Amino acid sequence: MKNQFLFTFSFPKYLLLLFLCTGYFLQAQTPKGKLFIIGGGDRSDALMKQALAVADLGKKDFIVVLPMSSEEPDSSFIFFKTQMVKLTSNPIVMLNFNRETAQNKTLTDSLQKAKLIFISGGDQVRFMNVVQNTPIKTALQKAYENGSTISGTSAGAAVMSEKMITGNQKLQKEYSGTFDNIRYDNLETSEGLGLLKTAVIDQHFLKRNRYNRLLSALVEFPGLTGIGIDESTAIIVRNNQIEVAGESEVIVVRNPKGIVKAKQNNLISIESLQMSIYTAGQKFNIK
Repeated sequence: MKNQFLFTFSFPKYLLLLFLCTGYFLQAQTPKGKLFIIGGGDRSDALMKQALAVADLGKKDFIVVLPMSSEEPDSSFIFFKTQMVKLTSNPIVMLNFNRETAQNKTLTDSLQKAKLIFISGGDQVRFMNVVQNTPIKTALQKAYENGSTISGTSAGAAVMSEKMITGNQKLQKEYSGTFDNIRYDNLETSEGLGLLKTAVIDQHFLKRNRYNRLLSALVEFPGLTGIGIDESTAIIVRNNQIEVAGESEVIVVRNPKGIVKAKQNNLISIESLQMSIYTAGQKFNIK
């Protein structure tokens, strides 16, 4: 009887400890950093000033540019630096990693300590081929967790999400910038940086009419939020809240209902879905 009483008395304490531990780990997993994701195209000084404000650089902080998406990494870096030196006095350095230097601890430690990290445009697959399963990816994730702002444009936007749109189609060999169909199992995706786990990003969205591509992604991953960012426009991600910045619009699609995948021709039907359009200053939440 005595032992039974002790068990009954101590059980709530056990639950309390369990809940406290669970809360601690959930809190520990919440990143302190921000994402500043640009949909490609021209980057105005006003937009980049906003990126600097989000990063909140101190006097001793520095900016790192990762140009591995680009066919001409030096040109990408020079273009970025030429604009940014007018807007900030903080040092701007390029870390053009390859598979060999990806293992250089001095370089990856420097990357992790950068307060603002910018990923250039180009080819997102080219970037991830260098970064995937290397200390570079780990350094980026830790930098984000510890309070750094990770920014990127075009291909540098696509790599942010866990499910990354490559731009290729499985059922069509030739690349189509506008993705001219909506068919099941046609969209090629691969693993991105995983900084944004509950959404999938598409870029140059209105300019290149990429609705079909984002809708295809939503069919493949109906639990995710599809975010299409137009050129000269950005989203600022602070945990689960997103704010729009820049000159154009951001299209958000989610909650598809009644998805039917036809056996013939891989055609798709969706009974309903939620679609929203946001402009600069407006905010929305993701899961």
